[in-house]
Amino acid sequence: MTETVTEPRFESVQAVRDALRSVDYLADDGIAGVAYLADRLGKPVLIEGPAGTGKTQLAKSIAEMTGARLIRLQCYEGLDESKALYEWNYKKQLLRIQADNKSDSWSEIHDDIFSDEFLLTRPLLEAISAEDPVVLLIDEVDRVEVETEALLLEILSDYQVSIPELGTIEAKQIPLVFLTSNNTRELSEALKRRCLYLHVDYPTLEREKEIVLAKVPDITDHLADQVARILRSIRQLDLKKSPSVSETLDWARTLMLLNIDVIDEQTAKETLHILLKYQTDIAKAAKELSVDE
Repeated sequence: MTETVTEPRFESVQAVRDALRSVDYLADDGIAGVAYLADRLGKPVLIEGPAGTGKTQLAKSIAEMTGARLIRLQCYEGLDESKALYEWNYKKQLLRIQADNKSDSWSEIHDDIFSDEFLLTRPLLEAISAEDPVVLLIDEVDRVEVETEALLLEILSDYQVSIPELGTIEAKQIPLVFLTSNNTRELSEALKRRCLYLHVDYPTLEREKEIVLAKVPDITDHLADQVARILRSIRQLDLKKSPSVSETLDWARTLMLLNIDVIDEQTAKETLHILLKYQTDIAKAAKELSVDE
């Protein structure tokens, strides 16, 4: 493979932090540092952590701040090459064969129907063949089978795709690639070796407060502080599903719509259904929740 050269996107780790902040993603040095190295080393980033901690949003924010096109491959059980990479437009090929039924040469028809005109590109091939800047998001990679994971590894190792009828398609520029995982199964050592690793956990109290202040218009500093403190105490409980950051923001916006300036115990308990999605979790939080006014 001919080495693909891509101009660096970021000048420094601090430049990444500043640019992410400009699109309201509050990154620490760990997150910004991995994004910087991924760009400089041309390596994918594997992001693991609990659901709802901003893993997917990081890739979206990187695309927004760089002006790159976001291409997303949503992984699921049963995802195969035809949905992830490419497939041929069989109906269109059949119509062309029928239209050319007077031709005596199968090789001419074959070369005609196995051309770019009949190729249906899926996210992986689209990202590889793109001429414009691209951020490729491979979301919830832990949901695919081992065979599909091997396909991803092959493509991300060389940034090229081999199509028997067309030959090898090499990347014109190396996309920024982010793979997210919720740890529902262990990923292969080979895939992990290929990637830079980033673990994104629930934010600290101070960072969650910053996120609320950045994302919820007109919220007061005191209310944002109460929201962050209550979320920290709720996540310390043994719950089926801890509240995600997006649910934190939903709760903060709900409090604003209800014209709540200070969260008392009754308000917190009456709005727990915004944060928690299992009745057992709601009951547990309602029983143990104490509000620091």
